[in-house]
Amino acid sequence: MDQMEGACGLLLNQKDAIALDQELMTSPGFSVDQLMELAGLSVACAVATAFPREKYEARPSVLLVCGPGNNGGDGLVAARHLYHFGYEAHVIYPKPNVKEQLFANLRTQLEQLSVPVEAALPDSLDRYCAVVDAIFGFSFSGAVRAPFDDIIRRLSSSGSPPVLSVDIPSGWDVEKGPPTEGPALQPGLLISLTAPKMCAAHFKGRHFLGGRFVPPGILEKYRLKLPEYPGVSQAPTPRAR
Repeated sequence: MDQMEGACGLLLNQKDAIALDQELMTSPGFSVDQLMELAGLSVACAVATAFPREKYEARPSVLLVCGPGNNGGDGLVAARHLYHFGYEAHVIYPKPNVKEQLFANLRTQLEQLSVPVEAALPDSLDRYCAVVDAIFGFSFSGAVRAPFDDIIRRLSSSGSPPVLSVDIPSGWDVEKGPPTEGPALQPGLLISLTAPKMCAAHFKGRHFLGGRFVPPGILEKYRLKLPEYPGVSQAPTPRAR
C-alpha cells in the first residue's frame, strides 16, 4: 500500500508503527512502562484540552473504555492522570490483562484513588462529558468480537457522549480506516500517539498528537514532523507548516 503524507509527515502503516515502537524500546531504551505513561499522560492532556475542567460547575465525569492490550493500558494511565487533573474517572475494563504485572500495578494505582473499574458499560452514559476509546490499537486486525462489538455499537449510537479515540478508532483498520461491515465507531476526537497512522487520513474530527519525547534521529528516519508543543503541552493539534 502506498504511503501517504500528513501534517506531521509520513502516515505510518502497521509495519512501520510496530517497528517504530520496537526501535523506541531498543535504541533510546524506553521501557513499555515509560511509553505507556507518556501515552496516557498525552491522552489525559487531550481530554483536558477538549473538555476544560473550568467549564463545568461540578467535577466532570469521563468514561474510559479499556481493552486488554497496551492501548487499554494507555487508558488506565490516562484515568489516573485525569483523576489528578480534577476529573471523575470511571473505567470500563471487560477483559483485564491478568498475565503482566504492569497491568496489575495500574489497577492497584486506580484502586488506591478509588477510581471505579468495572466490566460493563453503565445503562446510561448521560453523566459523562466524554468517553475515551482505549480498546484496540494499531496491532488490531479482523472482526470486533464480544463484548467489544456491543460496546462500539453503543458508543456509535446517536446521543452518545463525544468519543476520543486513542491512536486508532477501535475497530478501524490501521491502514484502510473504518470497516465496511459491522459496528463502525466514528469518534469526534482522535489522539495519535508518537505519529499518526494511515487511517488518520479517513478521520475528520479534532486531532491531537502525543509524541513530544521522540528523539530527532527517529523523527528523521521515519520522516516525521512533530507539531509545535507550546509551553508544557503534551497533546497539541497537528497543523500543516
